[in-house]
Amino acid sequence: MKVLHKSNLLILSLFFMLLHHASWGQELNCSVQIQSPQLSDVEKRLFETLKTSITEFLNNTRWTNDIYRNDERIECSVVIIVSEKLSVDEFKGTIQVQSRRPVFKTSYNTLMLNFLDQDFNFKYTEFQPLEFNENAYIANLTSVLAYYAYVIIGLDYDSFSPEGGTPYYQKAQQVVNNAQGAGERGWRAFESQRNRYWLAENLANPNFKNLRLCLYQYHRLGLDVMSTDLEKGRTACFDALDLLNKVHQISPLSFLMQQFFVAKSDEVVNMFSNAPPDQKAKLVPTLTRVDPANNVKYIKISGN
Repeated sequence: MKVLHKSNLLILSLFFMLLHHASWGQELNCSVQIQSPQLSDVEKRLFETLKTSITEFLNNTRWTNDIYRNDERIECSVVIIVSEKLSVDEFKGTIQVQSRRPVFKTSYNTLMLNFLDQDFNFKYTEFQPLEFNENAYIANLTSVLAYYAYVIIGLDYDSFSPEGGTPYYQKAQQVVNNAQGAGERGWRAFESQRNRYWLAENLANPNFKNLRLCLYQYHRLGLDVMSTDLEKGRTACFDALDLLNKVHQISPLSFLMQQFFVAKSDEVVNMFSNAPPDQKAKLVPTLTRVDPANNVKYIKISGN
């Protein structure tokens, strides 16, 4: 039998290592759209390049030290609508960020984040590399993208283990801290009550611990169980939502609570429309108290 030379063995080993790691991805599987209905065709061609760069930045950066299989990557999307050209390389617009989480043993994906950020200015020239340093502010574009990457990952980890997203909320806060001296809006507390500063602050604030525990109980003990035991899973979701009473007592009408229900209100209505009457009777007052903006939706639960 022919004996392989040591160098050939090394090459063969490296080949199998690369083959193995080729089946592993980074954390995010993000689709990106950039729309610029009011700008010229020149900018639209520029934004095609930017779309590719943002997609690669979000999907190819290692945001954690964990290893993800391709089928474990977090499904998310970014939609940027550019409304105005401020200078040769500076633009103004909005960025909408969504993320989803698969529910165990189903084809259903539950919405985790759905936030429209209206404070979004950025600079970009064609083929410019997107650079980010978690310890320093380099550019608003990459800081905003990295910030939302950490928030998306933190929410996902919170849904799988109690307060599992803490390290990533801390990273998001670090991005906010680095940007305090930046000229662009969205990073400072006094600019708005519904911006990147307050989302990161709420996620890291101990006052919102019960909302984060709700994320875990609602998803891991509730939704993930419903395919095999509907009543048990729905009861766990009921108990999880009850935790929001404590959050409301401390911080009524908080930004984080509003964002939770932007993602979850329709799902909660669908889930409990066919719940037992006693469960409906207890849940509807809780929902209308902690999320009055969606009262009309929640009243429908009682009517079914």
